[in-house]
Amino acid sequence: MKKTISIVVVGLLLSSAALADVVVVGNPAAAALTKDQVSDLFLGKTSGMKLVDQPESSKIKAEFYGKLGHDLSQVKATWSRLIFTGKAQAPKEVSDSAAVKKAVAADPTTIGYIDKSEVDGTVKVLSTL
Repeated sequence: MKKTISIVVVGLLLSSAALADVVVVGNPAAAALTKDQVSDLFLGKTSGMKLVDQPESSKIKAEFYGKLGHDLSQVKATWSRLIFTGKAQAPKEVSDSAAVKKAVAADPTTIGYIDKSEVDGTVKVLSTL
């Protein structure tokens, strides 16, 4: 019985360690955002900010949208529909977290997401997911 409990505890610890702490970052002059505001922006429900997205191959992208309650296929379908109808433009895809930080640091109207461990003085955490 103790062995079974130990295995379950180790499994839970490993699975929680695999999940990244995803943060939405912006220029140090940007205002904080709620999770709902982040969701609305990155799912095309509202506009007003320039968005940068990570590559589809990155783990952080799936985790980010998962924390917003959507999988990548839903997100792609949503943006395809919005682009086709001319209602919105998809977020600009950049190569990695370093490129996200560079983009948001240079423009106060741009936001993106990175792993919390990658935050430095060039960006401000606007929301933690």
